[in-house]
Amino acid sequence: MRIEDYGFIGDLHTGALVGRNGSIDWLCLPRFDSDACFAALLGTETHGCWRLSPVAENFRATQRYRPDSLVLETEFETDTGAVLVTDFMPLLSPHRQIVRLVRGLRGEVDLTMRLVIRFDYGWTVPWVRRTEGVLRAVAGPNALSLHSDVETHGENLSTVAEFRVAAGENRSFVLVWHWSHESAPKPENPQSLLATTDAWWTSWAQRCTYPGRYREAVVRSLITLKALSFQPSGGIVAALTTSLPEHLGGVRNWDYRYCWLRDATLTLYSLMAAGYTEEAAAWIEWLLRAVAGDPAQLQIMYGAAGERSLPELEVKHLPGYENSRPVRRGNAAVDQFQLDVYGEVMDAMHQARRLGIPLSEPAWALQRHLVDYVAQNWTRTDEGIWEMRGPARHFTHSKVMAWVALDRAIRSVEEFGLEGDTATWKQLRDLIHADVCEKGVHPERGVFVQYYGADSLDAALLQIPLVGFLPAHDPRVERTIDAIARGLMQNGLIHRYHPIGSAYVDGLPPGEGTFLPCTFWLVDCLCLLGREDDARELFEKLLAIRSPLGLLAEEYEPRLQRQLGNYPQAFTHVGLVNSAQNLARHGAKPADVRAATTAPPS
Repeated sequence: MRIEDYGFIGDLHTGALVGRNGSIDWLCLPRFDSDACFAALLGTETHGCWRLSPVAENFRATQRYRPDSLVLETEFETDTGAVLVTDFMPLLSPHRQIVRLVRGLRGEVDLTMRLVIRFDYGWTVPWVRRTEGVLRAVAGPNALSLHSDVETHGENLSTVAEFRVAAGENRSFVLVWHWSHESAPKPENPQSLLATTDAWWTSWAQRCTYPGRYREAVVRSLITLKALSFQPSGGIVAALTTSLPEHLGGVRNWDYRYCWLRDATLTLYSLMAAGYTEEAAAWIEWLLRAVAGDPAQLQIMYGAAGERSLPELEVKHLPGYENSRPVRRGNAAVDQFQLDVYGEVMDAMHQARRLGIPLSEPAWALQRHLVDYVAQNWTRTDEGIWEMRGPARHFTHSKVMAWVALDRAIRSVEEFGLEGDTATWKQLRDLIHADVCEKGVHPERGVFVQYYGADSLDAALLQIPLVGFLPAHDPRVERTIDAIARGLMQNGLIHRYHPIGSAYVDGLPPGEGTFLPCTFWLVDCLCLLGREDDARELFEKLLAIRSPLGLLAEEYEPRLQRQLGNYPQAFTHVGLVNSAQNLARHGAKPADVRAATTAPPS
């Protein structure tokens, strides 16, 4: 199936993808319980999957979320009747579990259930036995227990059930993960779990303060962002999946089940701007724990609980989504130097204070250390926002975000009475600004370029007016926005950088889809330029390529009309929320209040 044919369910600890064909892939976060995942990639039933669907081959399926909820409903219709399958992961439960409820709507439908459990990324076949009516699968430290009111049997190293559901009848399946040395958890009432979970999500969604015409899309994105958070620590992962390709059949397949400081700070901002301050406070506490120590050892990403060791390995026994290899576990970008991250972190913490979120004294101490580190290292080359695997360069966007780090430190002192050497910081802020305007602008075309001395464009440069480095109507900025809209656009959507010449920059074979977060940035820039009609038209084009459930991956391939990359992608949903906020303000000033009130002249 296509990536966008999957829904997303989660319990703020882990998550699963539910296909329109009735399949479930449970992809646990790579933490202490990572080997508990019984499915590794979308649609690889031989490597682990849970399929529940009609026996008839010509069934019709439609999916929908319950309003303002992460409870997913799939309706299957055959020539003999229709059933509703409700899938969710219970909240407020001590156990990680997936609940599948089947209700007959009309007529009768013959259904089949096949559960293929494979631990260790599809490698390990568990030992399965039945004890007191509960099916238990064990492999090493991990166990899964299946509670059901439907009779099951073993078949070809899987668990199978065939049953018929008539109108008004109900059946249930509950799959629970637990440590293998523990007894199977006692079953909880599935209907009670459903009511509690649905009510929790509905109550959470009602707190959204967004007032505009795109509320349904915004709330769906906010729910998705919330579900990508790891409640015990406050960490926010970039996506649920690993190795979903940015180019079908290619090698641009990365593991996104980690907390990127950049993605998490942007997610944090979107939640704060929509009224969700508790999440912001939890994330800041996570940040203080994760980056504790020498600022020189700050990583661009961490595990969901703050883990530092994330070595990249290839899972060679898996074929990959549509034969896109290699399948990766871990991410080597953890060892990169990305200068822009410091600006993002400083900005997020400054905005938290502006929105009234109390930050502790250690938080400001951390910020001062980060500023000192930027002051000493802003002249270094780095791998940049796109995590280039080619040579390190003086990326223009990275230098802009170094300016942001200094700017937000200065403003924090001026606005909140914090202690800091603003005189020195202002001198350095002006120096960085002048350096970017001298070396980051093409001498003939008068546009900002990807890195110092380059001819190429980079959609990350759309951030220049959004963070307040220069106003959108500055001639250099306006020319850059127009050049990106012309030179990096395909079928109305924006590439990160030129997809053909990318091998010369990122060290990988060329070719990938359009990058959806960048297209949302263009919407924001159009708002700043007062081109509200163009901004709204582009925003609604982006809404139209969402999945039927309102979900977005990282990229989109216009030629194939398919979503690409890991899914659902926090970075993309952040862009949707921010752009909707900007349009709600009629283009006067972006809801992204990161924009500085003033910028040094140059």
